[in-house]
Amino acid sequence: MLSHARIWQAIDRLAERHKLTTSALARRAGLDATTFNKSKRASPDGRPRWPSTESLAKILDATQTRMEAFFDLMEDGTRYPRAVPLLGLAEAGRGGFFDDGGYPAGQGWDEVSFPSGRDIFAVEVSGDSMLPLYRKGDRLIVARDAALKRGDRVVLCTAEGEVMAKTLQKKTARVVELASFNPTHKPIVLSISGVDWIARILWASQ
Repeated sequence: MLSHARIWQAIDRLAERHKLTTSALARRAGLDATTFNKSKRASPDGRPRWPSTESLAKILDATQTRMEAFFDLMEDGTRYPRAVPLLGLAEAGRGGFFDDGGYPAGQGWDEVSFPSGRDIFAVEVSGDSMLPLYRKGDRLIVARDAALKRGDRVVLCTAEGEVMAKTLQKKTARVVELASFNPTHKPIVLSISGVDWIARILWASQ
């Protein structure tokens, strides 16, 4: 259900996903810093104020967020990122960080955001084209709505239906540049029109 509260909730969550305040999100989109302030969400007489379609379009463009992903942020269910306990590898062997069953316990744990929901799916590696990083049979958990940055490992589907896993080198409004996991393979440059979708690899079973 599209409602005033859910729209503003999605804006708050979008800012949080990108580690921004709503003011910083507005500035990144070229808007006035007060555009999404709490005081702007209702008129003095209490009537709800809705964000403009222009402001929504600008923040989606500024954060490279698909409309479907923004709608997901309106929901209170499984699609919103959840926190996963995080511990440095060197600390993991020390006492006090795990209970008798081997599960995280005690103090000193940090957290990392791990999205969950219908925009996440798994693909299984076949062949040896992804060596030495991924082997045949490895399963990759990928997110279609995750924000992308240089160096991310991604699964990409071309307009012709070819699916490949690569490292994202560059993404602009016109092209996508990808590096192969195998250093003997040359980088690939695709036009945006030649890309159906890109999903970031979140986790791999190995």
